[in-house]
Amino acid sequence: MQFDQELALQELFEFLRMPSVSADSAYQAGMQQAVQFLQTKLTRLGFKAEVRPTEGHPVVYAERLTAPGKPTVMIYGHYDVQPEAPLEEWRTPPFEPTIVDGRIYARGSTDDKGQLYAHVKGIETLLQQNGELPVNIKILFEGEEEIGSPNLAKYLEAHSAELKADVILISDGSRFSADTPSITYGLRGLSYIEVHVQGASRDLHSGAYGGAVPNPINVLCEMIAQLKDDQGRVTIPGFYDGIQELTEQEREMWNTLPFDEGQWGASIGIDQFPGEAGYSVLERIWARPTLDVNGIWGGYQGEGAKTVIAAKAGAKISMRLVPGQDPNRITELALKHIPTLAPEGVKVHAFEHHGGDPFVVDLNSPYVKAANRALQRVYNKDAVFIRTGGSIPIAATFTRIVGAPILFVDMGLDIDAPHSPNESFAVQDYLNGILTSAYVLDELGRL
Repeated sequence: MQFDQELALQELFEFLRMPSVSADSAYQAGMQQAVQFLQTKLTRLGFKAEVRPTEGHPVVYAERLTAPGKPTVMIYGHYDVQPEAPLEEWRTPPFEPTIVDGRIYARGSTDDKGQLYAHVKGIETLLQQNGELPVNIKILFEGEEEIGSPNLAKYLEAHSAELKADVILISDGSRFSADTPSITYGLRGLSYIEVHVQGASRDLHSGAYGGAVPNPINVLCEMIAQLKDDQGRVTIPGFYDGIQELTEQEREMWNTLPFDEGQWGASIGIDQFPGEAGYSVLERIWARPTLDVNGIWGGYQGEGAKTVIAAKAGAKISMRLVPGQDPNRITELALKHIPTLAPEGVKVHAFEHHGGDPFVVDLNSPYVKAANRALQRVYNKDAVFIRTGGSIPIAATFTRIVGAPILFVDMGLDIDAPHSPNESFAVQDYLNGILTSAYVLDELGRL
């Protein structure tokens, strides 16, 4: 299947130059640029495409229902991206896509603009080759995934009849390895909270008051240290209740994967793998729950020294969840337990940011088998079946409201560094992603 590769790159670069950061109101113009870009492109491809408002950032909804009797496929993606900070760590400008050693460096290149646009170009490739599409297609591109999709569920509820589909196709993650096509059949869920510790009414001189007053930073660190034991297990009471353990079939399947812990560690500059005792690295990142501090603050952060006892400190904490764990329940348990770890003399305020359910796909689904046939056509080999440690909070919500199974066909790699400085997407992965999208839609049309 042929397409203009240079044009595909030019169009993606135009999209990547739009700073569509949903978390920061200063980027509102970039958000508007992105939705208009997508609406215009989809309209040119013969879709009925609209920008739809939500209580936050808008969604782009489009449909082309010209294949009677064929399945209806909904393609989901998100046009918003993470903030670029810390800017000083970028080797190239984050919103000026640059190819270095065969990789496209730009914020959003892999998460999720590159993968999203591969589907747009895959659709265009099918239209150019066949004049028509092999399936009916509905498209929903949102602009709030990077802030937890706070308004998407309400949108889905309000438009559930319009969104009816046979399968939902999502590409917003990583393949197993560069030369190993994969189908993701499981995601971890998420509970994200924030904790504030308040001590004195103001910052204090550490000489005049040190040793006689509570230090919120010290207290916070001691509280965090108590959230795991020496075996790497989370100590929140009830945290592990109801967890669905891996099956022997899954363990055997994962043991056959070409995974080298040493190489994996070397790719991120580590050679030790601390974590929950009794589980392999893959089991820890794909099928076991976690608790990690994502940010911590308090006291003097400027250059040089300032002898001060801060009045307050805070931390942001995420818990990745697995099947059997309800994010609302886990959040409630954490918010109840964490304040009990504080000594007298400080006040603790813990609150929720957002969360999402864990998700597992049926490997015997005809849609999964169709995707495997498509990947065979691109890579000349069978796909492997993997879980991922990340979360797509809206996945379970889609299934609940729309009532269709989800098909995860990811195009990126972990080395793409999503959410980090110097995020990138291999040129070949983008081009293969276009073929993958076209072939997946073609195979679904044969069902």
